[in-house]
Amino acid sequence: MNNYSDKIAITTGDPNGIGAEIVIKALNKLNSLKDKFVIVSNKKVLNLNGKLPDGVEIIDLPYSGNVNAGCDTAEGGDFSFRQLETVCSIKPAKIVTAPVSKKAMHLAGHIFNGQTEVLEYFLKKGNSHAEMLFLCNDFRVLLLTRHIALRDINITYDLVCSKVRTLNNFFTEHTNIKTPHIALCALNPHAGENGILGREETDVLNPAAASLRAEGINIDDAVSADILMANALRHSIQNIKQPYDCYVAMYHDQGLIPVKAAGRDIAVNMTIGLDIVRTSPAHGTAYDIAGKGVASEESMISAINAAMNV
Repeated sequence: MNNYSDKIAITTGDPNGIGAEIVIKALNKLNSLKDKFVIVSNKKVLNLNGKLPDGVEIIDLPYSGNVNAGCDTAEGGDFSFRQLETVCSIKPAKIVTAPVSKKAMHLAGHIFNGQTEVLEYFLKKGNSHAEMLFLCNDFRVLLLTRHIALRDINITYDLVCSKVRTLNNFFTEHTNIKTPHIALCALNPHAGENGILGREETDVLNPAAASLRAEGINIDDAVSADILMANALRHSIQNIKQPYDCYVAMYHDQGLIPVKAAGRDIAVNMTIGLDIVRTSPAHGTAYDIAGKGVASEESMISAINAAMNV
């Protein structure tokens, strides 16, 4: 097998979505960097969506299914999964993934809540865990919990400490920000109002923050999420430097609504905590425009640039 340790491996995701289209469009704009990439996909799927720059290396996976734009199919879900399995097995320097359909993967029998969980399955070592960090320029949000029903969210002291340590280590090891200033979103309205509206802040979040500060991690006590995120969004829209290097959101929508409002077309989903950093556009398969040639490649370009810069 070839050595891909210096390559950025890019998947095209669900063959019935916009993944192959935006990968091809992005790489044509990044043509001068084509030697840095290897594409994990299928040549038939690629050829139906355009033409890659000459010389881009392709790992051609078999795909016997049809391309049914906009449809969830078991064949498409299995192909999506096999791309992830392959990209983990070749051990590239970084991974960039195009969107997949969870429903399609489930139809194929691959029962995962998303690509992050698949990557963790293949790349996990020891006590390492994959974490989801979203970027929109310098607006960064870590999700404390991910694809989970709100009724099932359970915020614990150990959960907060573990994930914030992973976040702090990522900054130390992969960025020029060695002591990141981290904001902690409250779970309850008004940060619990001293226990009147909930006790997670008093009993869990603030004690965890205090312990992390004792370890040398620069994290503040929990602040009402509406205040933190409204201020972060204002800074992002007005192109003003963020007051925090990262915000820790308690659940999916608390973090992703402001990030996508700040710039859905350029937002990036980054997987940290594993041996290989992975990035992806923050949007989904966009079945409604699949096969029409009108998908924007800007978020894919942002994902590739983010992978090159960590």
